[in-house]
Amino acid sequence: MTVLTKTKAPAVLAKSSKSGPKVSRGGRIFSYSFLTITAVLWLIPLVWTIYTSLRPEKDTQKYGYLSTGGAFNFDNYVEAWNQGGFSNYFVNSAIITIPAVIITLALAAMVAFAVSRFRWRFNITLLILFTAGNLLPQQILAAPLFQLYKHFALPYSVSDSGSLLNTYYGVIAANIAFQVGFCTFVLSNYMKALPHELTEAALVDGAGVWKQFWKIILPLCRPALAALATLEVIWVYNDFFWALLFIQTGDRLPVTTGINNLFGQYAQNDNLIAAGALLTAIPVLAVYVALQRQFVAGLTLGSNKG
Repeated sequence: MTVLTKTKAPAVLAKSSKSGPKVSRGGRIFSYSFLTITAVLWLIPLVWTIYTSLRPEKDTQKYGYLSTGGAFNFDNYVEAWNQGGFSNYFVNSAIITIPAVIITLALAAMVAFAVSRFRWRFNITLLILFTAGNLLPQQILAAPLFQLYKHFALPYSVSDSGSLLNTYYGVIAANIAFQVGFCTFVLSNYMKALPHELTEAALVDGAGVWKQFWKIILPLCRPALAALATLEVIWVYNDFFWALLFIQTGDRLPVTTGINNLFGQYAQNDNLIAAGALLTAIPVLAVYVALQRQFVAGLTLGSNKG
């Protein structure tokens, strides 16, 4: 009997591992059709923008937008780069985006650790406050924040305006304030899923709170941090509102405002604007490609158990 039990056990396990929800043929066809149509609808604007950016304006005017005649080259990209001043705007975007993302993730990770791994009186209340801040539209706080920045005195060695206006600090602070709530909510839910035995064992071994956070919990949150970092880079980099509100000097504006330099006073070159729009998308595309594996892993966290 013992031998028979041992020989049949793998077959039972193999059978149970293959069992699962069965999807009908019609359901698969519908899913694939829906995903294919959605992908095509998402790709059409991108492909059309690339196609338009590679055509000279004179060929577009001569043959029309729906034609295939004329030359194809990268002249629009060179002209957009020079006319739009993208080299300076890319540096400005990096100055704003990199500190904002790093500080946002650092603050969110620490707050999420406090509200998820410890039980104290106001941990849920604090988490709700952080999350509720994302429900406020940016436009409602535009006027109060502008007045606050205007009357927030800074030394002239730090700010040539004597306030937070027309500085990178103001834009960075606004982005951090509006993004830290979402990151805290995501990280707190992820940290709650981690076994409490990890921190309990570390506490028995004499690890303090900071060591538990830095050496144990934070390394386990790398997939979630990578996914959030990708999203935050995209959101902060693409932000147009705060930079346009708080920065008046043109040479400090981010790259999202550089496309404005490509608009003519009486006419506009759509081919040139398409090339400029694609130039602005290169950094976030590079970030996504670099963190693609971690990003996908972070999105699928908690989708299955076992």
